[in-house]
Amino acid sequence: MTRKTLSPKRKLAIAMLVVLVALTAACSAAGVATSAPAPAQNPGAFTVSDAAKGAAGNGTSPAQGIPGLASLQRDLVLTANVSMRASDPWAVADSARSIAAGLGGDLLGLSQSGSGETRSATLTIRVPAARFNDALTALKKLDGEVISSNVSAKDVTDQLVDLQARITAAQAVEARYLQLLTAAKTVDELLRVESTLANTRTQIEQLQAQQKTLTNQVAYSTISLQVSSVPVLPIDPKPVWDPSKTFDRAVAALSVLMRTAADLAIWLFVLGWIPLLAFAIAFAATRLRATRVPTA
Repeated sequence: MTRKTLSPKRKLAIAMLVVLVALTAACSAAGVATSAPAPAQNPGAFTVSDAAKGAAGNGTSPAQGIPGLASLQRDLVLTANVSMRASDPWAVADSARSIAAGLGGDLLGLSQSGSGETRSATLTIRVPAARFNDALTALKKLDGEVISSNVSAKDVTDQLVDLQARITAAQAVEARYLQLLTAAKTVDELLRVESTLANTRTQIEQLQAQQKTLTNQVAYSTISLQVSSVPVLPIDPKPVWDPSKTFDRAVAALSVLMRTAADLAIWLFVLGWIPLLAFAIAFAATRLRATRVPTA
């Protein structure tokens, strides 16, 4: 058997084929190594994924198709009105004042009126917004009966954001006018810039005052409390026989009877002749008719 020899071209093609197969095998091995599970990390180490989870809060991560922001912080102005009835409204008002002071709040107004069993009190307190529910719970546990209570919340988040934006814009305008003030060359330019600058400063202070007022209303919640006295029902005493009272009632009844009899006698005296006259006329007519009838 004769042995065939390969041509140089065929040898070169076979060598290139072997190199290509080797490269393909190496790439496959690298892919398998890349897809292998990563080694366990230190549990106490802080990673980038942990930071992302912390920024996302308790919400679902963006990888699950939902934004990670769990909730928005809103600025609320909380107010409440409570009406109560108590045996001593003034004491309840003093207790409510102590509750406000104990929770870090203060008294805004107090009015007490009446005396004895008709006392009433009206007071307005404010407490930190974080202790609002604690204050309501403590007020409802006072020595009295809660007649009605209501709570309202006003969202002022947008107002605060708008005020801050307007303050920032006004401060930027003020900064530009300050630059113009230093560059003014004539007295007229200086006066005009100072006038506009004063108006801008006034506007900034007004906006900051509104912002401070809203911020305080958000930080401290207001509670109005009205306390009235418990109505006391009259108790009828047990009846006791009193002869003098019985005699007085009998004399009064006798006087009424005698007055009625006197009134009747007067009526008969004034009008009694009318029926007598009618009777006399009827009797006379009957006798006259009897005399005119002939005897048989």
